[in-house]
Amino acid sequence: MKVSEFEFDLPDRLIARYPTEERTASRLLHLDAKSGTIGHHRFSDLPDLIAAPDLLVMNDTRVVPARLFGAKSTGGRVELLLERVLEPNLALMQIRSSKPPRAASYIDLDDTDYRVLVESKQGGFYEVRFPEPGVLPILEAVGHIPLPPYIDRDDESGDRERYQTVYAQEQGAVAAPTAGLHFDKPLLERLAGMGIEQRFVTLHVGAGTFQPVRVENVEEHRMHAEWIDVESDVCEAVARCRAAGGRVIAVGTTTVRSLESAAATGELAPFTGDTEIFIYPGYEFRVVDAMITNFHLPGSTLMMLVSAFAGTDNIRRAYQSAIDEEYRFFSYGDAMLITR
Repeated sequence: MKVSEFEFDLPDRLIARYPTEERTASRLLHLDAKSGTIGHHRFSDLPDLIAAPDLLVMNDTRVVPARLFGAKSTGGRVELLLERVLEPNLALMQIRSSKPPRAASYIDLDDTDYRVLVESKQGGFYEVRFPEPGVLPILEAVGHIPLPPYIDRDDESGDRERYQTVYAQEQGAVAAPTAGLHFDKPLLERLAGMGIEQRFVTLHVGAGTFQPVRVENVEEHRMHAEWIDVESDVCEAVARCRAAGGRVIAVGTTTVRSLESAAATGELAPFTGDTEIFIYPGYEFRVVDAMITNFHLPGSTLMMLVSAFAGTDNIRRAYQSAIDEEYRFFSYGDAMLITR
C-alpha cells in the first residue's frame, strides 16, 4: 500500500486560516459509507443526524501554549515545541535552530527572565529543564499557541480560546482535537436533552502529529507515541449503548485511536498509558460505529485512518465533493460525519 494512494490536490484558498465566527456555523458533510451517499449540512444540524441511544465520546485534552522562542548563548535563534511534560520542571521538546543545541547549554526565552537548560537528546527530541515555577506555568505565561504549519500566520489572542474545545479539561496537548472545535455548550446541552450520552477520553496530542509520513510504503510507517486515558465509565457507557442498539460515535481521530487502543486485546477495557496504534485500510474496528472528523492533510496517517473506516473510494469521492462545494479544510475548517 503506497502513501501516494492517500494524496489529493487541494486549492490553497480552501485551507482555513481562521475559524468560523460561531463554532456550530461550520459545514458538515455526511458520508454514509454503507451506501456511499453524501449529504451537505451545517454542524448545527447534527441533532437531526444522530439520536438516542447513540453515544458521543470526545477527547477532553487541553492545548498548552506549547511554542517558545529564545536564543542560545551564541545569539543563535531557537524555537522550542513541547512534546510532553516528563516532570514538573522537565519536558521533552522539539528544538529548531540553525545548529543543533549542545547538551548542558542554555537558552534564554524571549522577553522573559527565564533560562532553560538543554540536558540531553532523546531520539528526535531534547530533554529541557525549566526553572521554577515549572514547565506548565511558564508555558501558560509566555508560550504561544502551536498552530499547525499550514496555518501560515502567527498565533493571535483569539486562538487561545478558539483552538480549544469548550470541554477541554486535561492539560497536555500541543494540538487540538479539531473535530471537537465545532461544538458549543448549547449544542452539547441540546444533544444531552435528546438522551444522547456524552463521555470523555484523554489523548494528549504530541508534536509528532505535525510530522509528515516519510516512507513510500504505508506499512513501514511507525507512529509516534501519545499518552491516553480511557476510564471505566467510558467502557460502561459503550456497553450500555451497544445493549440498547445505539452507535458509538467518536468525535475526532484521537478519540478513535483512544477507544481502539483500549480494545486492542479484543474487548474494550480501561487503559492508561502510551499508544502507537496505526490505523490504515485493512484494520478491523472493534468499538467505533461512526465518527465526526475534520478534513485531513493529503498523505497523512489521518487520511489513512478515515479511509480504513469508510473505504478509500468513499473517502476520495467525499473529499472531491467537499472540494467541489468549497468546504474549508484542516484544523479550523469544516467537518464530516461518517456513518456505516
